[in-house]
Amino acid sequence: MKLKYFSHSAFQLTTDNGKVILIDPFLDDNPTSPVKSKDVNADYIILTHAHSDHLGDAFKIAGRSGSMFICVNELANYCSSKGFKAHNMHIGGGYNFDFGRVKFTIAHHGSKTPDGQYGGEPAGVIISTGGKNIYHTGDTGLFYDMKLIGEMVPVDYLLLPIGDNFTMGINDAVKAVELVNPKVAIPIHYNTFPVIAADPNEFKSKVESIGKKCIVMSFGQELEI
Repeated sequence: MKLKYFSHSAFQLTTDNGKVILIDPFLDDNPTSPVKSKDVNADYIILTHAHSDHLGDAFKIAGRSGSMFICVNELANYCSSKGFKAHNMHIGGGYNFDFGRVKFTIAHHGSKTPDGQYGGEPAGVIISTGGKNIYHTGDTGLFYDMKLIGEMVPVDYLLLPIGDNFTMGINDAVKAVELVNPKVAIPIHYNTFPVIAADPNEFKSKVESIGKKCIVMSFGQELEI
């Protein structure tokens, strides 16, 4: 199984059975992305919320690839209204797909589509596949129920924002690592724009100081997980 980081909150997960899943594919207008939407395809696209830097180029990719969207109910309905396939879910609910299980969690943020429509509740997502649990928190502030999430689903890889201003900053993100207690923490949602400038190596140092492992993925890097 492979996990590739495109920068910001955008990831590609290639599962053991060959399914390709994109998360929040903000690529074309992302100044830090090493690829453009034309360079990627997907069987599934998971959206944590509807903001333009997360919905991103999902429609371009899905239109070319025939991807199925997986997202909360209102956002899934929005995708369906644009002519795309979507699987409607909501926070706290899980579903078994042909690549594994998806469950949505709470996230403290907002969600409105680029054309001003309500995108439903923002969410984090836990993807369970290949014997691993990957928790992408989406855009969120720190919340104590992260501890409960980590207790109920042992997290192998925690993907969490450190850019501050719109989401957790470094210190809150370190506390989130302490609460979730993952095997590996990976910082996301930083340095895309000046307002979310942050040093991922500072985060890494602070995570390691509490006895946890952190991997700072370079933009475009792919890990075997």
